[in-house]
Amino acid sequence: MTRIFGHRGASGYAPENTLESFALAAQQNAEGVELDVQLSRDGEVVVIHDETIDRTSDHQGRVMFHTLEELKSFNFNNHNPDYPFCAIPTLREVFELLKPTPLMINVELKTGIFPYPGIEEKVISLVEEFGMEDRIIYSSFNHYSVAKIRQVKPEAYCGMLHTDCFIDMAHYAREHQMNALHPAFWLLADQNYVSQARDYGLDINSWTINEDEYIDAALRLGINVLITNYPDRALEIRDHLIESGQIR
Repeated sequence: MTRIFGHRGASGYAPENTLESFALAAQQNAEGVELDVQLSRDGEVVVIHDETIDRTSDHQGRVMFHTLEELKSFNFNNHNPDYPFCAIPTLREVFELLKPTPLMINVELKTGIFPYPGIEEKVISLVEEFGMEDRIIYSSFNHYSVAKIRQVKPEAYCGMLHTDCFIDMAHYAREHQMNALHPAFWLLADQNYVSQARDYGLDINSWTINEDEYIDAALRLGINVLITNYPDRALEIRDHLIESGQIR
């Protein structure tokens, strides 16, 4: 059965990549969340998507130019009036919040622009400290990062993110010992993509699927993980399809 993950939490309702958003995803009974990690100037693993803080906070500048203390003083409520103040979370704080829940966590390493040397080891160390190895999916658009995760921790579950059409993507991913492909949803329109991934024993964890018709289509394809800003809606659609016998 396709599992439903909240994209940056329940980010259709709460400020993305905040504890508030992850808590809401858990309240909506999502089966996992997807989040993004980078390093602060003092080397702390912080949860934020953009390489700058301009869009989601009340300040400006690159994440890597600010210490954790500075970042914590800024408001990351993404200008949402329903949430007067949201602090940027560390990955440690997200683990503390979600460890008591059954949720899985897709950790995307945002190393495509800035490599953040040592971030892979820092994330693995935190996962091991919390004993959450069996609940983590590692992914990145920087395929060197997920290859490094596999090198450091061979049993880790890793997936390659991509948005473009690559020749023999499934073969490439399997050659580099990946567990999954993480394609943008529109790539699933190519039935050869789906069948080739399955032929190579790869899971498909697709993003960001928000419209009801696309959620329905992805569920009918039977992908492994559907990542959405609206986990509650995706769960309702899945429940309806199961109850009507259209999917298992």
